[in-house]
Amino acid sequence: MTTINSIAASAQPASAGGQNNHISALKFITCGSVDDGKSTLIGRLLVDSKAVLQDHLAGVQRGGETDLALLTDGLSAEREQGITIDVAYRYFATETRKFIIGDAPGHEQYTRNMVTAASSADAAVVLVDATKLDWQNPELALLPQTRRHSLLAHLLRVHSLVFAVNKLDAVADPALAWKHIQGALARFAQAAGIAVRATVPVSALKGWNVVDANAGWCDYQGPTLLQVLEALPNTPADTALPLAFPVQWVEKSSSSSSDTSQGRRVFWGRVASGNVAPGTPVQIFPSGQLATVAQVLDHARRPKDVPAGTSAGIILDREVDVSRGDWILAAPTAAAAPADDDFGDTPAAVPAWPASRELRTTVAWMDDEPLVAGRVYWALHGHRWVKAKVKAVVHKLNINTLAEEAATQLDPNAIGHVELLLQEAIPAAAFGKARVLGSLILVDTASHKTAGAVLVN
Repeated sequence: MTTINSIAASAQPASAGGQNNHISALKFITCGSVDDGKSTLIGRLLVDSKAVLQDHLAGVQRGGETDLALLTDGLSAEREQGITIDVAYRYFATETRKFIIGDAPGHEQYTRNMVTAASSADAAVVLVDATKLDWQNPELALLPQTRRHSLLAHLLRVHSLVFAVNKLDAVADPALAWKHIQGALARFAQAAGIAVRATVPVSALKGWNVVDANAGWCDYQGPTLLQVLEALPNTPADTALPLAFPVQWVEKSSSSSSDTSQGRRVFWGRVASGNVAPGTPVQIFPSGQLATVAQVLDHARRPKDVPAGTSAGIILDREVDVSRGDWILAAPTAAAAPADDDFGDTPAAVPAWPASRELRTTVAWMDDEPLVAGRVYWALHGHRWVKAKVKAVVHKLNINTLAEEAATQLDPNAIGHVELLLQEAIPAAAFGKARVLGSLILVDTASHKTAGAVLVN
């Protein structure tokens, strides 16, 4: 398990003056089972970090006491039922870091909302309610939703995962409960291959070890949850990979109509991998046309080299047919000729991102109708839509045992391995290698609802 010292070493330092404008905000979500205290924890973070105004606090009173959960549960149905339904985002900052929090719902039927929030998060704080567990048992079993959300965060390549054991103030022996629950979490994480950044005992209701430390409580001497979050690194961009740029918008530049040294259109999007700079040789997908980058603009239309994870506008050295949904990829590299090739035939160039129609994937299924072989969906890859047919459901993942079980379908909120056949080839890559190129979503062709989140294996 990674120590807090290694976390701090990988974090970006704050300036001496306490300003944090130059530090990238940490985007994290809170997740876990129902009523584990996720909304209350966020409310505690906001209140104790002085990020809530007094008039806002006055509006979340119930029975003369402040209900911290109401600071994030904004829908009327959430306030009436006391549950979280949709993801709510809140913002706050400390002297050393800025934060964007996503409060994900804990109900199994809203797993799709949790997946949406986790797909763009740098970290996930998984809450564990000590009162719901057999904390006196050294071999206690975790709740299924705790396991499910942890696995989903791991599958979605959330860079940092933190366990927060909540409501220990409500058990008879907090130290014993903390010891047994911490052991159960460590065993689960090891079996699932999940790297955990830290595990912290907290009381969201009383504020212990959330922002302010409660020294010695539960025999815990480590950092508070906020100190852990302040030290977590942002998700590293895939800058070491070849260039991949999904085109989102094509702009015709009238000001350059008289300039024949380069193309007259700007292709806007966000760099998925690699870096783009003037002089970079590229290939357009799917047309296969070759070109060279003549100019790169940042989000403010200033000429600038742009790395992965950053929005950019690309102008090519000549007019090339490029539309929304196309990809601008690194140009193919020449393959070396075999040493025993007496005829000196020129080998075919190797594409930087090979295209494929057949994909082996991991699917988090979110539709109300089961996923079965033979069904056809729309698949969105980058900004390109293609038809996708389910060839086979290979197996599903048992959330409780982590075993791969034979299956012919995926039920709502299930996770499993699925083989897809696409109508057209796409430059997909393994999700573990390239986060953007390795992810798709499936959309029902009739209802247009998002049906599944797809990770390429």
